[in-house]
Amino acid sequence: MTFSQSIFSGAVAASLLFGGNATASALVGPTPTVGPTPTAVADPAPPASKDSQPSVSMSLPTTSAPSAVGSGGLQIKGMPGTNVPWSIVVMLTALTLIPSVLLCVTPFARLLIVFHFLRQALGLQTTPSNQTLIGLSLILTFFLMQPVVASIYQTAYLPMQSGQISATDALARGQIPLRKFMIHYVREKDVALFVELAKEPRPASTDDVSMRVLLPAYILSELKAGFQIGTVLFLPFLIVDMVVASITTSVGMLQLPPVVISTPLKLLLFLMVDGWHLLIGSLMRSFN
Repeated sequence: MTFSQSIFSGAVAASLLFGGNATASALVGPTPTVGPTPTAVADPAPPASKDSQPSVSMSLPTTSAPSAVGSGGLQIKGMPGTNVPWSIVVMLTALTLIPSVLLCVTPFARLLIVFHFLRQALGLQTTPSNQTLIGLSLILTFFLMQPVVASIYQTAYLPMQSGQISATDALARGQIPLRKFMIHYVREKDVALFVELAKEPRPASTDDVSMRVLLPAYILSELKAGFQIGTVLFLPFLIVDMVVASITTSVGMLQLPPVVISTPLKLLLFLMVDGWHLLIGSLMRSFN
């Protein structure tokens, strides 16, 4: 050991006796620690700026379940602030019932049945197409029902729109022209049938027949009238089929289907007599 080393060792011993651990650590330097490394302290978070997101712990406003408000509105759950008037709900419901009403209170069913009978009598399976026949039936139905619709519009819809009568009164007024139209074409036998099934008292006049009885009786009468007209329309073409079949059989043309010859002959006959003009004219006159 040299002289300088001995002086350093004596100073360390003196510091341990009189100065404590603080002087020794200052002379010797930091001593390595044994054990787990202390964790670093995280820096404090910077203050929230104006563009920062709100804290997660912030309570969000809760929306209560909507309820029906107002006398003329319906509040739909799940759509806060949306108010659907009852008139729109009733109108959308009525739109889904238009096809059924069209079949029950108009001559649409009779016209469509007659046109389908005509297509079968001519031996044509897809000509005219279903869309064409339905469109023709709709146009003729509008032509026949236009006076009734105009009467309903004048006596029921316009007063209700101007606020003179309520919707219930408008419905009662609108039934009057429609009842007159249906009663004019309904059969008494069909009315008696549904009066008996409904167990209602026998009506003294046509004005006493309820709509519950009149609607099914009218559609039943229209079906019968459509089948009657279609059957009469079928007979001339049936005779053509029978004549062609007997001729082809008598001449020994067994391998040739009679419909191959009878279809062009039926079409020629239908065009020669101007069949569409006669048919539409007869149908329209049957509703006078």
